[in-house]
Amino acid sequence: MPELTRANRPWWLPPVPLALLSMALLQAQAAWAQSAWEAETPLKLQRTPMLLEAIPADQRGGRPSIVEGDRISGRPNLETIVEGNAELRRADTVIRADRLEYYQPDDLAKATGNVRVNRAGNVYEGPALQLKVERFEGFFNDVRYQLLATGAHGKAERVDFIDADRAVARRATYTTCRRDDTESYTPAWFLSAESLRTDSEENVGVAENVQLHVFGVPTPPIPRVSFPLNNERKSGLLPPTMGIDSLNGLELALPYYWNIAPNRDATLTTTVMAKRGVNVSGEFRYLEPAYNGEVRLDYMPSDSLPSNRRDEAISLALGNGDYARAAQLAAESSRHSRGRWGLWTKHHHSFNARDLGLDSLSADLQINRVSDDDYWRDFDRTPTRVTRLLPNDASLNWSKGDWSGRVRALKYQTLQNEDLRILPPYDRLPQLTADYTRYDWRGFDFSLNTDFTRFRANTAEQGQPNADRAVAKLQLSRPFLWPGAYVTPKVQLHTASYSFSSPLADGRSSATSTVPTFSVDSGMTFERDTSLFGKAYRQTLEPRAMYVYTPYRAQNRLPVYDTAANDFSFATLFTENEFSGSDRVSSTHSLTVGLSSRFLDAETGAERARVGIAQRRRFADQRITLPNTVAVTDRASDLLLGAQVNISPKWSVDTTVQYNPDDRRSNRSTVTARYTPGPYRTLSASYRYQADRISTNGVGNESIDLGWQWPLNDLWGDKGKDLGPGRGQGGGRWYALGRLNYSLRDKLMTDAVVGVEYDGCCYIGRVVFEKVSTGVATSTKRIMFQIEFLGFTSIGASPMQTLQLNVPRYQPLRLPQLAPSRFSNYD
Repeated sequence: MPELTRANRPWWLPPVPLALLSMALLQAQAAWAQSAWEAETPLKLQRTPMLLEAIPADQRGGRPSIVEGDRISGRPNLETIVEGNAELRRADTVIRADRLEYYQPDDLAKATGNVRVNRAGNVYEGPALQLKVERFEGFFNDVRYQLLATGAHGKAERVDFIDADRAVARRATYTTCRRDDTESYTPAWFLSAESLRTDSEENVGVAENVQLHVFGVPTPPIPRVSFPLNNERKSGLLPPTMGIDSLNGLELALPYYWNIAPNRDATLTTTVMAKRGVNVSGEFRYLEPAYNGEVRLDYMPSDSLPSNRRDEAISLALGNGDYARAAQLAAESSRHSRGRWGLWTKHHHSFNARDLGLDSLSADLQINRVSDDDYWRDFDRTPTRVTRLLPNDASLNWSKGDWSGRVRALKYQTLQNEDLRILPPYDRLPQLTADYTRYDWRGFDFSLNTDFTRFRANTAEQGQPNADRAVAKLQLSRPFLWPGAYVTPKVQLHTASYSFSSPLADGRSSATSTVPTFSVDSGMTFERDTSLFGKAYRQTLEPRAMYVYTPYRAQNRLPVYDTAANDFSFATLFTENEFSGSDRVSSTHSLTVGLSSRFLDAETGAERARVGIAQRRRFADQRITLPNTVAVTDRASDLLLGAQVNISPKWSVDTTVQYNPDDRRSNRSTVTARYTPGPYRTLSASYRYQADRISTNGVGNESIDLGWQWPLNDLWGDKGKDLGPGRGQGGGRWYALGRLNYSLRDKLMTDAVVGVEYDGCCYIGRVVFEKVSTGVATSTKRIMFQIEFLGFTSIGASPMQTLQLNVPRYQPLRLPQLAPSRFSNYD
């Protein structure tokens, strides 16, 4: 079951000073290494132990105390006085000072002069300490501390240790910026609080008069806040986000997180858009032993954007004298004024299948609904943005032995665009499947796939009647395997039966088709040792041939409900059917031959290069086609060539060419080159040409794609440091990053992401510009600003998802790190 995560810490809480000095909080700081906005905490069914944990108090009683120093005096079992390099060690606690007095009856330690306490790797320093070691009760004056888990540090005027679980700090600070004890040093950011109280037993901290100081400028004080002491979620306000969008204008979002239970939570977000109005969204997540899911609802009571857009279109229609169009637009504008909304739901449920005699039984539910067709382009941070086809899907899935099946209902909401309309797919109300698969049955592989579907859609829009379709596909193969060779003969039988809602053009209200197929797939592998440019390789030569014979069975007059032509690729060339779906089975009499070769590093076995070529030879014309398409009569298909070369760990080239030998030109070409010389340094360039995809000027689509992430400090000779994955390359470094997609035929930048990051060591600043095309001549643009205070929180609109989705091989400057062991800072 995948973990569900949510940034869940209130933005106003400081996970620090008091906790710093509280032993319990010190154990928990590993969980706070990520910012409150970027770090995510999973929903869970039970609590898990901390990675960094001090020795429990109930296990300390039998631990011996070890005392060392230059001069030791005292009375046995009463007191011990150590002067000069004094040290008291018990379990995971070490106290060092110029002078140390330890009174055994009271278990009381008094230390003065350069006092240093190391407890489980967390260090405290100051002039004077008084502490009952076992109970950890006492006080420390003028404390300076440094936490092992996060590297954070700070100061406190005084810390009172009430016991091992509770502490109070006075006038405390906290920062993750580098430590510098000079008087003129001021960290780029730090927190301050007049009073900090922590209770690790109750897992809560309370801070009073809290301020965040950024570059010397303090925020207004917050009188009183409470916060969790570890990675457990707590209800409260999350960091606000702010950005600039070409559609929304200035945008400000304020989320509130509600920690309902360890396995349930909710987030309520209010977003103010300067150009449009107020949007309210809520997200609820749940995780139970038998089921899990999430529900999201967005609602904008009144959106001025559609009205403004319609007013412009109405004025244009009136100017052109198209009064009917103006009236239609006015009606649509009135509908939008009633509010805009979106609903997204995912639910998975597992049942006790054993009681029903099954191996497994589960149900899935997915709901995607929005208020209008323009929602997908007007709300760009919702699940709707990725597609204009919104599936609403419910299914019940089962399996038993070699059998499996599903009962399903699928209905789409299609979001149309006047510039580029799409044909909606058919709804499946319902679909029932049952499959049987048996491998190595006396050397044979056998499968039976059955499907019954009721296809429903707007018949006028589809231009054909709805139908009930039953399909059965039987397959039997016998693989013959030898070292370096294989031959697999296979027979298939595909049958389909239709019942139409209205008669076809020829008067039929039902139809059937039965199509047999015979195929033989074979291949061999040859190897030899060779060398290139002084490097040893093992080269393979892998010929492959596939013969397919499917006799002609009339199907061209049957409607099409779920079928499309296969894309032209190495994978689809070596298949029996040239179509996907079940409405067409191609009448094929062909031989597909291919040859590939690989170069493997003789020492490591890594693949350094792969080249391949394939072509299909027809012995008869294509006779089965899709509506509005032309049958293929060429005896030879296009020639498909591909190569992938990893010149070195830094350089790689990948190319695919679909070449027409008759026209002597390429119908489709892709060439991609990548250069990755080290961490946070990557460049990529791609060229794409597709003759079958038409650009706005009516010719094939041709584009280039550029992507990069690179430290700008390299330009002035600062190469940085290799600090390891997810740690950046040192403070004071600028990084450029982005991706550009440019249409050469349209002379238009279709999509773009361009930004910079600055690593200030204890904070990271990001500014990212994004342009996304939403139509032939329309696009949305936005600017995202974010500053992340490492080890605390972040403010602004996070561009991380945009960067990870768009910039090839993007590496975040910070990634979650495992909590270090206390022995990594052992005295």
